Amino acid sequence: MSNETPFIVPSLTKENYDNWCIRMKALLGSYEAWDPVENDVDENVASAKKKDQKALTLIHQSLDEKMFEKVVAATTSKQAWETLQASFKGVDKVKKVRLQTLRGEFESLRMKDSESISDYLSRVLAVTNQLKRYGDDMKDDRIVGKILRSLDPRFYYIVVAIEESKDLDTMTVDELAGSLQAHEERLIKPVQESVEQVLKAKLSLKDTNQGTSQRGRRCGGSQGQGVKYRKK
Repeated sequence: MSNETPFIVPSLTKENYDNWCIRMKALLGSYEAWDPVENDVDENVASAKKKDQKALTLIHQSLDEKMFEKVVAATTSKQAWETLQASFKGVDKVKKVRLQTLRGEFESLRMKDSESISDYLSRVLAVTNQLKRYGDDMKDDRIVGKILRSLDPRFYYIVVAIEESKDLDTMTVDELAGSLQAHEERLIKPVQESVEQVLKAKLSLKDTNQGTSQRGRRCGGSQGQGVKYRKK
C-alpha cells in the first residue's frame, strides 16, 4: 500500500448515489477489488477473501455513521453494496418525481410584464441548476432557446436580431444575458429621460407659480397702503 498512489474515497450522501457508484466502481477496479462486489466469493480462496475485505473496507470508508448503520450487518462487500442499492431505490423514485416536476416548471417559465432581465434570468437559472443537481443534462443551447421563447413582447426585436445574427447552438447563457441587458438599458433610458423632463417641467411650473404669487402679494400690499393714505 505504501507504493500506491494516495486516493480519496468518495463520500456517499442522500443526493449523490449515482455518482458515488461510478466513482466507487472506478476506485475498486483500480485496486482489483470490484470482482467480489459483483460475484460471490469463494471462502476457500485466500486471495479472493482478501480482495473482498479490501472492497468492504473501502465501502465502509465512504460512509458516515448513519450510512454505516445500513450495512453494519453485511459481512461481504457484495452484501454491503446490494444493501445500499436497495435502500436508495426509494430515493431514486423520489428523485424521478422531483425531476419531472422541475421539468414542468422549466417549460412553464415566462417573463413577467414588469420583471427585469436580471430577475428573470435568476429564476430560470435557479430551476436549471436544480435540474442539473437531479441529473438532467441541461446544455446552454437548451436554456438559451427557452429564454428567447419566453421573454416579454418588448424584447421581440432583439430576439429576432439574435436569432438571425447569432449561432444559437454555440451561444452561452452569459452571452445572451449580456445582449438582453444591453437592450434593456436602451429601453429604460428614454423612459428615464422622459421622467426627468416631466420633473423639470413640474419644478419650473412650481417656480413660476411661486413668483407670480409673490408679485401678487407685493402688489396687493401697495394698494392697501394707498387706500389708507387717501382716508387720512
